[in-house]
Amino acid sequence: MRLAVIALMLVLAPAVNSAQDPGTAAKDVTAEQVRASIDKLATLEFPVRMEAARTIRRAAQATAVPALTAAVAKHQDGYVRFRALVLLSGFNDPRTRDVMVRALGEKNDRLRAVAYAFFEHHPDPAALPRLIEALATEESEFVRPALTRAIAAHGKEQAAQDTMTRLVTRGQDFFRSVVIEAIGDYKGAYAFAALTGVAKLDGPLQDDAVLALGKIGDTRAVATFAELQRSAPKGTQPAIAAAICLVGVNCGSHVGYLTESLDFSVSQIGYQELLRGSATGLAALAIAGNEEALRTLIDRGAPSRDPARAAIALAIGSVALRNTALTMKVLEQQAKPEEGLELLREAFDMLEEDFIEERFFVTVRRSYWQAKPGTAARRTAEALIRKLEF
Repeated sequence: MRLAVIALMLVLAPAVNSAQDPGTAAKDVTAEQVRASIDKLATLEFPVRMEAARTIRRAAQATAVPALTAAVAKHQDGYVRFRALVLLSGFNDPRTRDVMVRALGEKNDRLRAVAYAFFEHHPDPAALPRLIEALATEESEFVRPALTRAIAAHGKEQAAQDTMTRLVTRGQDFFRSVVIEAIGDYKGAYAFAALTGVAKLDGPLQDDAVLALGKIGDTRAVATFAELQRSAPKGTQPAIAAAICLVGVNCGSHVGYLTESLDFSVSQIGYQELLRGSATGLAALAIAGNEEALRTLIDRGAPSRDPARAAIALAIGSVALRNTALTMKVLEQQAKPEEGLELLREAFDMLEEDFIEERFFVTVRRSYWQAKPGTAARRTAEALIRKLEF
């Protein structure tokens, strides 16, 4: 499983009052304030950018959406256009689809990446031919993964199935890894044979293919996993254990193995491959709904130091972005929730998945507003808002 890393900039409200009464805050933000904030989205000073995004997120939809749409279309600063498009996606306005369709043809690669991500999470068969056609020209390591995942999300369509199956065995390993992960994430059983072939070959894609087969959940893969337990290198064993658990076979013992492997690689210098594999395996289980796996990552990550801490934090961040509900539930149950929150903060300082991060913020804010005052759910959502500063 692959995680892209760099810094991000996110945000919600400059004061406690906005979190306590978000409805009032939305009414207080004027169209002029939104436009002024949009102009600051590319400011070099992080606190200024952060405050600008907070203000826009707090604005009423009727105020923010027209201003953001205009900025995407006409602003002179390309980075402002990109950030405006990301923020626009968080308002869930029906007019956003048309903006994203136009962004598919943009020269600005950041805008195209956001548009591809939009169609991953809002599959539209009408857009699929353009996505497949774009494969011929999109070669950027920054953009092509988003395009690949968008096609994988259309896996019910035969054209998407044929395209993704071909890509399993073609192209550079980096791009093939993204293809394999995306097929697994979207449970692309259509590629079972192709993935099995890759899983049986030693090399950098073996663990990706093994995990993808586990995510698909077809028990036919168990025979392949059993063979690999005997023959695959140590660095691949965590992926095999996670995959066996994902298909529903003897999950308890395999979670135990991943936990022991993580403990060993944290305590012993020089086992980074085993560390990353164990953390990634536990993250895959947590994304699939295994609460114990996420609790293990938080418990082991809390007292750790780099380089182990960074790997564990990134694994926790991937869970937060892809299974936000489970993440919030586990944090609610933690005796010391601040430990998990700090690991999440560190993860979000490294992750670069702007569109899905915006979805995470929307989900957390919605959870805050829906939870009753004084409940653990309300406290957890508020703590996330404060810690991640959105």
